[in-house]
Amino acid sequence: MAGRLKGKVAVVTAAGQGIGRAIAEAFVAEGATVHASDLDRAKLADLKRAKKAKLDVCSTRAVEAYAAKVGPIDILVNVAGYVHHGTVLDCSEADWDFSFDLNVKSMHRMIRAFLPGMLARAEETGGSGSIVNLSSGASSLKGAPNRYAYGATKAAVIGLTKSVAVDFIRQGIRCNAICPGTVRSPSWEARVEELGRSVGGADKAMEMFVARQPMGRVGEAAEIAALALYLAADESAFTTGTAIPVDGGWTL
Repeated sequence: MAGRLKGKVAVVTAAGQGIGRAIAEAFVAEGATVHASDLDRAKLADLKRAKKAKLDVCSTRAVEAYAAKVGPIDILVNVAGYVHHGTVLDCSEADWDFSFDLNVKSMHRMIRAFLPGMLARAEETGGSGSIVNLSSGASSLKGAPNRYAYGATKAAVIGLTKSVAVDFIRQGIRCNAICPGTVRSPSWEARVEELGRSVGGADKAMEMFVARQPMGRVGEAAEIAALALYLAADESAFTTGTAIPVDGGWTL
């Protein structure tokens, strides 16, 4: 199965660490030309064999300029996101607006900017394009405590995904969403530390996170990347409009 993405051009956002990094590395390993972006370009420094760029996905101008520079692509993976902690009573209008801007509107910006080139490339090559959006188990799939704004945004991502899928299903474009559960990453480890300050230490916070996982462990970024690779590759040519949990049974 080596070289599953040979000849394909991919864009991956938030590729500096965590799930985005794991996806970029998996795509490079399978032969894709990978354009990896992150708001902090320094985080991309040790990402090998990828074309690296700083990108603010909350800027329409920056996204449009980036798409023009990169040109037509086959694969777009929207990873960038933010986890707001709290209930509706903890969510200010600024919190709500920022969450939707980064978690949802950024995907709108990226898809709108790159889709014309994906359509042209699919028509020219007789192939197909694949868009993969990172949603979450905390979405329309499951309510999670203290994830009010986050869960709302990730539910919106599923709706966005299905809308794009149905609109372009006859034009060679597939669009799917991945819905991870708790996954080990630098941002998650920071949340563990933050929770630890209120529950008696990071070890106690870690126990709380693991206790809610049916498998008794959190996920690894490589496990999410494996699904992203499948959805990006031609072997998933009959799959579109899905929201697939990778959560160790959390949404059961």
